[in-house]
Amino acid sequence: MFCNIPMKVDRMKLLSTLAAGVVFAAAATAATLAVAQPLLSPAALQAKLSDANVRVIDIRDPKSYAANHIPGSLNAPYGKWRGPANNPGDLPDLPKLTALVQSLGLTPSTHAVVVSSGADATDFGASARVYWTLKVLGLTDLSVLNGGLKGWMVTGLPQNSSVPSVVASSFQPQIDTRLVATKEELVQRIQSGDSVLIDARPADFFEGNTRHAGATVPGTLPGAVNLENSKWFVPGTSNFVDLGQAQQIAAASPIDPSKETVSFCNTGHWAATNWFAMSEVLGQKNVKMYAGSMVEWSKDPSGLPMANVPSRPKQLLIDVKLWAAKTF
Repeated sequence: MFCNIPMKVDRMKLLSTLAAGVVFAAAATAATLAVAQPLLSPAALQAKLSDANVRVIDIRDPKSYAANHIPGSLNAPYGKWRGPANNPGDLPDLPKLTALVQSLGLTPSTHAVVVSSGADATDFGASARVYWTLKVLGLTDLSVLNGGLKGWMVTGLPQNSSVPSVVASSFQPQIDTRLVATKEELVQRIQSGDSVLIDARPADFFEGNTRHAGATVPGTLPGAVNLENSKWFVPGTSNFVDLGQAQQIAAASPIDPSKETVSFCNTGHWAATNWFAMSEVLGQKNVKMYAGSMVEWSKDPSGLPMANVPSRPKQLLIDVKLWAAKTF
């Protein structure tokens, strides 16, 4: 029966089908590119402020926010996204995080833009940590303001002190465990040796020459490699490098995209920057973050294995230095 259909009609249908496919593919690509904006320049964010679906989250302290902020932004201080004092890197309980995102009016369709002070590269870790937390809760349209509020101010863009009101959402997030590495999982990964464990801390921490005040023992995870979080920034600034530079940094680093990767640090702050670089900027699909990091690991009562642990006399010297820094 197909032999009776005119060749011209066949060709027209074929061309029409192909054209529709091209249009669909182009639309899908455009939609993907529209969503995939992990870093926004100040100018790019300014252009989006009129979009009701964009929610700017200022994570600075309340006093700094009250003085001046990006118009329309809401304040949700960084501390609200962190764990308890004895384990600040831990994720807060889901009910607490649910109440927080609902109070900000967030839903899975919101484009949330995280803004920190932009003071330095370490400050960027706060934005990356909140970004990671929101992604763990199920949001996918996420961005960080590159350079933070400092970059916004340098560009000369407007600020005000008006506090907007938003209607709370009814969003009920669930934890996406694909992004979260637990202590128990890491024990198994260290035993199997099948993963890349990337320590985001400065070399002195990695090498066991100092420790976080909340950790009990200096050192790092067995088999870990060091990639300092500060490498991802334009020197002397809090501006994340562009994609080409990020790819060069990755190529010269211990990153192995073919393996499951876990980013860690002291309390899941610097580690968030490395996670952000690998997962969101470079597009690596198999990256998790160990939020509790070395503070949680070193305090485990079972005495979990560690590498680069200094001698007992050196540990005592480190303790004295930390005590002196806190006391004087």
